[in-house]
Amino acid sequence: MAASPRGKRRAVPWVLLALWIGVLALAGPFAGRLGDVQHNKAVDYLPASADSTQVAKLQDKLPGGESTDLVLVYHRDGGLTAADRTAAARQVASVDARFDLVETPRGIPSASGDTLMYPVASTGPGTDEKARDTFVDGVRDLAHDTGGGLGVDVGGPGALATDAGEVYQSLDGPLLYTTVAVVALLLILIYRSPFLWLVPLAVAGVADFLSMGVAYGLNQAFGTTISGQSQGVMTILVFGAGTDYALLIVSRYREELRRVERPHDAMRAALRGCGPAVLASSGTVAAGLLCLLAADLNSSRGMGPLGAVGVLCALAAMLTLLPAVLVLLGRRVFWPLIPAFGSVPRQRRSLFSAMGASAGRRPLAVLGAGAVLLGALALGVLNLPGSLKQEDSFTDKPDSVTAMQTLAAAYPDHSAQPISVLAPARDADRALDAARATPGVAEVRTGRSGGGWTEIAVTADAAPQSAAETATIEALRDRLDGQGAYVGGPSAEQLDLKDTNARDRLVVVPIVLAAVLLILVALLRSLVAPLLLLVAVVAVWGASLGIAGLVLEPLFGFAGTDPGLGLLSFVFLVALGVDYGIFLMHRMREEVLGGQDTRAAALTALRTTGGVIASAGLVLAATFAVLTNMPLVQLVELGFVIAVGVLLDTFLVRTYLVTSASVLLGRRVWWPGPLAAEPAAPVPPPTGEPVLTLK
Repeated sequence: MAASPRGKRRAVPWVLLALWIGVLALAGPFAGRLGDVQHNKAVDYLPASADSTQVAKLQDKLPGGESTDLVLVYHRDGGLTAADRTAAARQVASVDARFDLVETPRGIPSASGDTLMYPVASTGPGTDEKARDTFVDGVRDLAHDTGGGLGVDVGGPGALATDAGEVYQSLDGPLLYTTVAVVALLLILIYRSPFLWLVPLAVAGVADFLSMGVAYGLNQAFGTTISGQSQGVMTILVFGAGTDYALLIVSRYREELRRVERPHDAMRAALRGCGPAVLASSGTVAAGLLCLLAADLNSSRGMGPLGAVGVLCALAAMLTLLPAVLVLLGRRVFWPLIPAFGSVPRQRRSLFSAMGASAGRRPLAVLGAGAVLLGALALGVLNLPGSLKQEDSFTDKPDSVTAMQTLAAAYPDHSAQPISVLAPARDADRALDAARATPGVAEVRTGRSGGGWTEIAVTADAAPQSAAETATIEALRDRLDGQGAYVGGPSAEQLDLKDTNARDRLVVVPIVLAAVLLILVALLRSLVAPLLLLVAVVAVWGASLGIAGLVLEPLFGFAGTDPGLGLLSFVFLVALGVDYGIFLMHRMREEVLGGQDTRAAALTALRTTGGVIASAGLVLAATFAVLTNMPLVQLVELGFVIAVGVLLDTFLVRTYLVTSASVLLGRRVWWPGPLAAEPAAPVPPPTGEPVLTLK
């Protein structure tokens, strides 16, 4: 006997659940390997075309491979004693005896007599990050404090890279746990149920696990760059965007349960109602993130696919696994506020009804005041601090940063980290002469040779990553231009990072705007409404960066901003901001198609979707705010700007400005689509003929 349609419908949730168990079983082995392919070296964030990247690649081909450069810093307030110098020399000799160093370290005393530094370099670790960390930790074990006031710190590029790597590796656990805790708390407050919050949270966890497996597969298949930053942002997107989709689906499902008797049928109706909007919004976010593939910077280009993977995995889980689990659990999952079949929810005047009414009464005044406010906030961009230096990228000072700060104070006219020049061996003498004749160069010495290349170490007479050292690097590149030589090293890497981010902004921003505009035009069948949403999200981005300029240095104490902050915050805020605009404008369009004029439709859309959008905005802002508790300045800045932008978008732009603009524009907001035309007036009957009416 064939199964009844009702029996088939009942079997669907179990089939979906079984499919997800199989998917997780397949993804499990790959998800656990994602940390093994994560790279956080400065070179991994640079484009292949950068001078500093070429230097790093060529160093691998020299005898011994890439060198790990450290600086041992001995310091005593009031001046070093003879015993201090003896102790320092003894420790450095132990380092030289234990490790294969490029050359025997020699001490360089400061003019003040209170600091002694020993540059140390080894090619033993090569490009192996674990070997580098072992080398750095071994040097730190040997160069320990001797007591009595003599301080010892290990700094230099190698130590900074090790400390940064430890921070990135420690992010996964705290970031995940904090995100889960924040989302759980907000879901409990939103749902007011002791059980319901567990369902979307567990489904988001499943989506996060799947995204890790897919991300590993992308790395193995296409060489996608995986960094601690991109993996952390992927987790944030899975929980933030996934919970947003869950809020919309659960809200509509609760509504349908009052009209439809069987949970399965209620879920089908809910997905028919909100599914298209969820699909469109997630597609917009994924498309916006994939535009980062046009970036030249490896870290930005890698973050695009990872972010898109997170959003799409969250979408798949929320449209299949979440409905299956909710249907299997039935109405009781909403306890104690169970939506009974045939019941009518209590009507009450909502906050968003009041906000919509105020925007509808004086739309021009509200729109003008909001635009002035956003413009004034955007002026704070002028107060953003300069580019972030490598040693300023930690919220807490590790040993390497302490060493670099001591060096900067003790050797104001001497760089503690060399500028690396790789010149063709046949032109090495000419490159040496050019380097010595460059203004700002304090010392030049030849290093290793091999593979047709010669390494030249150049020491500037200025502090690392200062304006004077930057000028020296640029002057070196100008003098060596045309000789086939490359200028690299840590400071040059930071300079290339800044230049590449500037180039990526010019390329990626227009692509993101064009991609999002095309999707919105196709969805809303209008040109004016999509342009309105894009102008709104760009204004939010500017205001968010302006607020960052007002607080990052005075409140957080950050000495600089990450060069990639502008581009990454733009992509995320435009993609995620338009996400909420889709929910509002799509509902507005439905109301217009249902016969309402645009003014009434705008207010109805805000009243019916405002609560869900506000809840979703709070969850998304809170998940990105989790990044502000991380120990890296880059993540704190990115999390702060996006969280502030989402809140501005949710409670100011969507509620007041977009609604006011829609009221002012009227049907013109749908131009040039058919909804822009005024409805035809009814034709009056001929004079003298009776009018038939239906009783």
